[in-house]
Amino acid sequence: MTTAPMPRGRGDAFDSGSREADTFLRHRGPVTGVAMIPGTSHLVSAAYDSAVASFDLVTHEAQLLGYHRHLVNQIAVEPNGRRFATCSSDYTIGIWDAHSGKPIRVLLGHADDAEAFVFIDDLTGASASRDRRILIWDLTTGAILRVLEGHEKDVLSLTYHDGRLYSSGDDMTLRVWDVASGKLLRTIGPFENETDTCAVDTINGHVALGCDDGCIRVLDIADGSLVKEIPAHGSGIKKVVASPANGDLVSAGYDQRVLLWDGATLEQKASLERHPSMWERSLNWSPDGTRLIGGTFDGTAIIWSTDGALEQEIGDQTIAKGNACLNEVAGADSGRIATCSDDGYIRLGRLSPDGGEVLETVEPLAGRMLMNAVTLDEASGLVVAGAHNQKLHIFDIDGDSLTNEREVALGEGPINSIRVAHHSEYAGESFVACYSGAIVRVVREGHPVGRINLHEGAVKSLCLHPREALGVSCGADGLLMSWTFDGRLLQRFLGHTAIINDVDISPSGDRLVSVSRDFTVKVFDLESGVLLQSIEAGHRSLKSVCFADDGYVVVGDYWGGIIGIDLESETLERRTIAQNGISGVSRADDLVAACSYDGSVYLVRPKTLEVANTLCVMRQHVAGWATVLEEIDNGNVVRL
Repeated sequence: MTTAPMPRGRGDAFDSGSREADTFLRHRGPVTGVAMIPGTSHLVSAAYDSAVASFDLVTHEAQLLGYHRHLVNQIAVEPNGRRFATCSSDYTIGIWDAHSGKPIRVLLGHADDAEAFVFIDDLTGASASRDRRILIWDLTTGAILRVLEGHEKDVLSLTYHDGRLYSSGDDMTLRVWDVASGKLLRTIGPFENETDTCAVDTINGHVALGCDDGCIRVLDIADGSLVKEIPAHGSGIKKVVASPANGDLVSAGYDQRVLLWDGATLEQKASLERHPSMWERSLNWSPDGTRLIGGTFDGTAIIWSTDGALEQEIGDQTIAKGNACLNEVAGADSGRIATCSDDGYIRLGRLSPDGGEVLETVEPLAGRMLMNAVTLDEASGLVVAGAHNQKLHIFDIDGDSLTNEREVALGEGPINSIRVAHHSEYAGESFVACYSGAIVRVVREGHPVGRINLHEGAVKSLCLHPREALGVSCGADGLLMSWTFDGRLLQRFLGHTAIINDVDISPSGDRLVSVSRDFTVKVFDLESGVLLQSIEAGHRSLKSVCFADDGYVVVGDYWGGIIGIDLESETLERRTIAQNGISGVSRADDLVAACSYDGSVYLVRPKTLEVANTLCVMRQHVAGWATVLEEIDNGNVVRL
């Protein structure tokens, strides 16, 4: 077993006492978008740390331009290089001056995460959102000129050509719109899988769709007919982009491959050199089509040549590798906690009202890879973590250390959730929720022994009954189901209308609670499937949930808030405790451990929401920087 090149204890890459905590060296979260400014040596970038930044490709100098109030999902540069736009989960789009780096205007109007933006001309732009709408904007005044409605689920991708907008997303369709009239000209699909990304190749007259089954579907731009279906990737495609020079396509999927396709013949030309931390969704072309650029989970930008060679990585990595944006925490009654994070390390720690420390920071034998899932099970003596590269890592707990790593390649897409069973013949087995829609059973020695296939899309979370051999899972398909350990469906729990992010079973085993992007918390009777309560929790997306006890639920949202809900009175209390989303919550004796993408674990007293103690392994925002995205109107500065 190898350990990360960092000290054991509280201080990792950006400890609050270090110089690096106050200096922008790279993004402190996954980079969601990068784009070059035409005619310059600069690229602009956006990331899940809410930051907007620029990097000089010659000097490698990094400059922080400002922060949104929430994650930034995409960045788009105007073709003439005069402006760029940033789309954020704070529901806004920022318009920036590309040369000064100063914000020009904020576009306000979406009711959920803004996911994509395109410049139509000097005066007009368009945006897409998880509120299922496309908005066309007057970029001079910030007014909404037109609302395009028709998508039945979240709209994730948007591109423009010759008076038409092309949009795709979770409703498995490609839609073509006339910008001048707002009329829906054509709906192609629905396909059998989600269509997360689309691109227009104007040179060869194609529209390319990247689909969740790993296929690129190339359509004729004139009539929408299928030109070719390319079985490109072994897992979902998160980005496809067309070259402005010759129409060549580049695609990136959850199989960790980036592939280049000839725009004319649609045959594969190259496989880009692999970077272990590359994020599939942040791919782009240079304005002249001579290079490819991408972003990483480590907060850096990477550049490839068109022959596939990796030329450079931009963003300081000399202090420590990656960023400790915490994606899940698992607590135990003993005060032990385990976390997983974007930097690929598993941290075993201890956190109580009296103190906290990182006991051990472990890098898997196969190397660092973003991890979304971890569980700590003291009854079985196991810590199990799951990675973006589809691998499971099983460790034995030996005092304050993790030993005897077993690595299991599942091949089911990124791993989203893990729980360990205590039930007779299943004792010590890990139940693993995967992006493919499968729940895989893995014995403690490291061998898959079963597969539960009930979901139609990515399984987001699962939990196991405290006494009976049954589990509950929820997914991106909007399904919430209970099942036996041998895979037999027991109940479908109906009521949510969007992606379900998390689920938990009460300590008594009688009820379950779930949270969704429909902004509701729902409580069900576990045996009958009857919906007992549906509680509106505001208009900030809900990420995580757990029962503190049978009558009280704790919810974490994407805005850094903790919500306590008394189920008998249905009263809600909310407190913001973090600078980024609460990615996971877990019972820890009579307290709740809540981890955040901001790099901290917060120990919360559930009934008061008081933070009893905090364990910080990274400070995400540069000290002294607040939200600086501004709207300037008649000399008045309005801070969002």
